[in-house]
Amino acid sequence: MNFNLTQIPERTQKPRTHGLTMVMDKGLSLEEAKNFLSVAGPHIDILKLGFGTAFVTPNLRAKIELYQAAGIPVYFGGTLFEAFLIRNQFDEYVKVVKDYGISYMEVSDGSITIPHAEKCGYIEKLAKIGLVLSEVGSKDAEHIIPPYKWIELMSAELAAGATYVIAEARESGNVGIYRGSGEVREGLVQEILTQIPAEKIIWEAPQKAQQLYFLELVGCNANLGNLAPNEVISLEAMRIGLRGDTFHLFLDRE
Repeated sequence: MNFNLTQIPERTQKPRTHGLTMVMDKGLSLEEAKNFLSVAGPHIDILKLGFGTAFVTPNLRAKIELYQAAGIPVYFGGTLFEAFLIRNQFDEYVKVVKDYGISYMEVSDGSITIPHAEKCGYIEKLAKIGLVLSEVGSKDAEHIIPPYKWIELMSAELAAGATYVIAEARESGNVGIYRGSGEVREGLVQEILTQIPAEKIIWEAPQKAQQLYFLELVGCNANLGNLAPNEVISLEAMRIGLRGDTFHLFLDRE
């Protein structure tokens, strides 16, 4: 850090296994990505090329290599995985991942219906060639999954070989673990945490209030995802009590 302050909570160090910040790139240009890394690079753990943007992004290979050269793993959004799957092109997906040197892969079923045993089978296959992030939850706001089912799905997907499970929220943060208003479904989250280790869950939390909730609940090393590029520095400050929302959270209280 740039100077010394006492009573700063201890952040895990890169390469982290928890305390992750996952950022969503929804279409940065190569130059924008370079500028972004110059400021936020030390605080980014994983970079997601959002939904299906990788298919239409110019200079895709150069962008992936730029992030990887900065020590940041890149992966394609789960929507792209589903787009390959619904077209019966799973093997082609694997070829694309290998061709672009991608070692992280997201397995999701937010837009299409996949029998859960089949989804776990894809996790098992992909876990043999890289690290799997498995997303749980639907993008359909009308599809409410009860807490016991979230736990059941997450447990099975971790057992199948996923390194992390992602709690679905979309890039807008208004489905899955959130209500349509963006409010956290607190009972759901707290019940999930009775059975699934916090270190294994990446909470999609694009809104500041959502980020604050998980920092207060889990601590400064909560795994948070779907961050906008321009929110990374703000989040890191909030993680360590240097934003008004968390200013008193980590101070000694005697």
